[in-house]
Amino acid sequence: MKIQERTGAGAGRSAAPAHSSVGDRLPTPPRERKPALAALAVLLILVGALGATMLVLQAGDRIEVIKVTEDIPAGEPVKDSDVTSVMVAADDSINYVEWSKLDTLKTLKAKSTIYADTVVMGQMFAEGESLPAGKAAVGVALKEGQYPSDIKAGDTVAVYNVDTSGSGSSGSSDSDSSTSTSTSSGGLLVENAKVDTKAEKSDATVSTGNLALTLLVDQSDAAAVAKAAAAGAVAVVHVSGK
Repeated sequence: MKIQERTGAGAGRSAAPAHSSVGDRLPTPPRERKPALAALAVLLILVGALGATMLVLQAGDRIEVIKVTEDIPAGEPVKDSDVTSVMVAADDSINYVEWSKLDTLKTLKAKSTIYADTVVMGQMFAEGESLPAGKAAVGVALKEGQYPSDIKAGDTVAVYNVDTSGSGSSGSSDSDSSTSTSTSSGGLLVENAKVDTKAEKSDATVSTGNLALTLLVDQSDAAAVAKAAAAGAVAVVHVSGK
């Protein structure tokens, strides 16, 4: 009888293993708070926000300055057609010429050739005409056929004496004749000269095809070029710049 009672009592029990109740779990230790790390994280966030703000402010701090669109030869002033305005980041260490000062800039002359796409700096200009050291400006009057049709200020040219009369050698000895002929009869006067200015053609010069140029040459070559120019015997040819 006791065996049957035990069997009957066991039959009513569940076969699943008994689970421990929630109250039987081990207590977890409280999380350790680290105020120093929290403060560091907040500081890093603030520094990052401040840096982003400074970048935005710097990107917005821009000024309108002058940029050259056409080559400006040495000794020439700025014309409205030679320049345009561009926006650049403000920088006190760079001597930009602001667009608002264009009228003042027009009263100055370029100290040396300023090429297109150059942002203008104040030191590029000065009062009055300024020639590079060791250079001389020589005016020449050329007839049609003595210059390239597309010649312009800033071009590099070779200068020739095209006097074929041989007048430069008359009355000279044989030794002097060969030297004079090289400079007065088809000789090369200047290998690389710079076209400083090109005069605007008037109605008279357009009809005759004549052209007036100012050439920038070494001082040692100036006398020979001026002498040939006075005789109307100068011709110029385009060459690659050096």
